[in-house]
Amino acid sequence: MLGSTHGTFTTDLRARVVACGESPRTTVHGVTAAPGDQDVSGRPLHAAVPDLDRFFRPESVAVVGASDTEGRPNTGITRQLLAWAERVGARLVPVHPTRTSVFGIDCVPSVGALTEPVDLAVLLVADPLPVIEELAETKVRFAVAFASGFAETGEAGAAAQERLAAAVRRSGLRLLGPNTNLNAFERFREDLEGPAVALITQSGHQGRPVFTLQELGVRLSHWAPTGNEADLETSDFISYFAGRPEVGAIACYVEGLKDGRSFLLAADRAARHGVPVVAVKVGRTETGARTAASHTGKLTGADQVVDAAMRQFGVIRVDGLDQLQDTATLLARARRPQADGVVVYSISGGTGAHFADLATEAGLRLPTLPQAKQDELHEWIPEYLSVANPVDNGGHPVGDWRGRKIIDAILADPSVGVLICPITGPFPPMSDKLAQDLVDAAEATDKLVCVVWGSPVGTEEAYRTTLLGSSRVATFRTFANCIGAVKAYLDHHRFTTAYRSPFDEAPRTPSPSFRKAQALMRPGRRLSEHAAKQLLRAYGIRVPREQLVTSAAAAVRAAGLVGYPVVMKASGAQLAHKTELGLVKVGLTSASQVRDAYRELTDIARFESIDLDGILVCQMVGRGVEMVVGVTRDDLFGPTVTVGLGGVLVEVLNDTAVRVPPFGESEARSMLGELRGRALLDGVRGAPPADVDALVEVVLRVQRMALELDGDLAELDINPLMVLPRGQGAVALDALAVCR
Repeated sequence: MLGSTHGTFTTDLRARVVACGESPRTTVHGVTAAPGDQDVSGRPLHAAVPDLDRFFRPESVAVVGASDTEGRPNTGITRQLLAWAERVGARLVPVHPTRTSVFGIDCVPSVGALTEPVDLAVLLVADPLPVIEELAETKVRFAVAFASGFAETGEAGAAAQERLAAAVRRSGLRLLGPNTNLNAFERFREDLEGPAVALITQSGHQGRPVFTLQELGVRLSHWAPTGNEADLETSDFISYFAGRPEVGAIACYVEGLKDGRSFLLAADRAARHGVPVVAVKVGRTETGARTAASHTGKLTGADQVVDAAMRQFGVIRVDGLDQLQDTATLLARARRPQADGVVVYSISGGTGAHFADLATEAGLRLPTLPQAKQDELHEWIPEYLSVANPVDNGGHPVGDWRGRKIIDAILADPSVGVLICPITGPFPPMSDKLAQDLVDAAEATDKLVCVVWGSPVGTEEAYRTTLLGSSRVATFRTFANCIGAVKAYLDHHRFTTAYRSPFDEAPRTPSPSFRKAQALMRPGRRLSEHAAKQLLRAYGIRVPREQLVTSAAAAVRAAGLVGYPVVMKASGAQLAHKTELGLVKVGLTSASQVRDAYRELTDIARFESIDLDGILVCQMVGRGVEMVVGVTRDDLFGPTVTVGLGGVLVEVLNDTAVRVPPFGESEARSMLGELRGRALLDGVRGAPPADVDALVEVVLRVQRMALELDGDLAELDINPLMVLPRGQGAVALDALAVCR
């Protein structure tokens, strides 16, 4: 447990990246947005930010269905809301048709009878729909619906939830729920200082471990239990929390995203503000995805796309609730790193070596300390012990004045940004002094000091009082959580330092390519290879010299114009995979071979009852690296762009990377870095390096196509894209396109 511590499309690959900055905004109906700022497909480019101040700190609260009859569920909820309203300074108005008072407070019989403005209405009723319709007349700003039996129950429940959502849209109020709980109205400790963690959960129980961090001195500022998200969703709360000055990090438990675009815009807003978002997103497996859908009634999306989208916008994805606690707390409270070097300091060579192996494998940089620094450390540490990094003190120096000297000397090295001390078990009084020295040193430096307290007991004074009582030391209980949190901390600050919002450069108006391409689209149909390549040409993507012919004589003439040797392929809208049917002939070098190939290709097509628009006679392109670049549509995020190793083994290799547009050149290059076969582009076994710049340009042009043809293009597959040696470009040898 962690203790209390703190580019889009361009033909010029060297184009200047515009510095990010937020556009002017207006506020309408409590939602902040940039006026008229949409991309080429009509989607917003900035997050809508609901003004939730009056939700979390209302001046008046109406409790519909309030009760003080002991033993009834509504009574316990009303009692908790009374206590919460008193803490936040709100007036509470009970609403009940048959009671004159609840807990001594005068009741009103209905929502329509409310005589004063109400910021928040809490609905303790089985069917909130009629009440929402009544609230529309009272100008209530927010409502909370606890009732279950909606989208989480199946088709009928989903229909009921849509009726509820439609009523909310008509009313003008904002709704939390249904199928939510009382977590937003918990008692938050007000005696804790420093940056806080704001919590968002779709399952209230899953947020409980993060909330209880307060007992370890970690400040929590808000808890948003979003439930089924008929209206207010995770993205709304991310956008709101990102602008709150007290919020140092946002911790999320997400079962399903309501809208992928809204999530990316919210993550973009958090990245602009430098506020880290840490998320557990369930649904990595088919079983997990089914469970999430049955619980919240939402799409979980293809996990590879979700994972890529989170990385693309700086959302830190973790697997467990313990990781969520530790990572969010560290990111909320640790100061910006002064260097990315990590030093492991221990009293045991075995402990240091073990931790260093794990840290290095995870991607942390453990620099070798300079010889001068090692000589300095050997003033207090025996010469036979290694102090290069990890630093092994042998144990005895921590028990006297030397312990603090060693820690200060390590932290003074300019290459060191993080010091990690794994203490695998308590050994008083030495462990007590070591813990105190680490705390004292942390107070005197801006660098991050981490401790892994390995004792399974956790009741030791050095742990409970010294380490957890520190506002500057990050204390963990496991090696893995410490390493993961430190990596996230360094990665986050590296990411935000270089972050340029892709939405700032997203195309606002269609290009001339769009008008050419739109004329080629055939709604609901697959394009032939010839038509698909025309689509690529419209966007400036290079294809081989080729001609579409409908006779053997025309094929011979075309081969002469294209230049021998040639490739011949059947072209038709029905053909997705030609090689398997023998409808591709390669390396033809004479007129007789061309005539024979024409007859054979048309005979096969006739036998297979395949309608052709003709036979393609194509230029034979030199050898290179076969890649695949494509567009698919994700249920949550819309168009996505994929790049990977291509050719006939693309499904077998499954070596791909995906991104959600818009993105810039650096992100396109990052995609290539994720491929297991990336070395092929650098040249292996004597092959020359491939033209990576040309490949990146194709990816960016395909992205532009995906954005502009969002309403028309369902799928695009360029396979293979032959990436030629450096300086020679890339050629789309085959293409498949499906129209929406």
